[in-house]
Amino acid sequence: MGLVADLLLALLQDMLLAAIPALGFAMVFNVPKKALPYCALLGAIGHGSRMLMLHFGASVEWGTLVASILVGVIGIYWSRWLLAHPKVFTVAAVIPMFPGIYAYTAMIAVVKLSHQGYSEALMENLVTNFLKASFIVGALSIGLSLPGLWLYRKKPMV
Repeated sequence: MGLVADLLLALLQDMLLAAIPALGFAMVFNVPKKALPYCALLGAIGHGSRMLMLHFGASVEWGTLVASILVGVIGIYWSRWLLAHPKVFTVAAVIPMFPGIYAYTAMIAVVKLSHQGYSEALMENLVTNFLKASFIVGALSIGLSLPGLWLYRKKPMV
């Protein structure tokens, strides 16, 4: 297959695999049944857009920020259309973008530091992964809040 076909197949797989935890967390958060498919779709859109940005050279932090802004904007428009609060769609949709691997790696480094003692390589691993996880979580929270600040603003910007 060609490069474009491989990218589209990887994107489809990424979006499908992201829709599953978005749907699961939406059910955990007691989202109404009629909103469940939209949560799964929005989780797939968010994760897929981040995957595309990473593929084309963006960092994971900036890709996460832009993807979470996209999720926030779509969630606000869907909330108006489906008469629900935007958080019904957006919170479960960004869960698949949480930095589990970076946080886990940082915590493993903390455990190794406590058992093996200080080493520069372990400390570098800890700080790098902790900061990356922190910036991704910050990008998710800022990205979800910005669309609401822009779209619900009553006063003019200037």
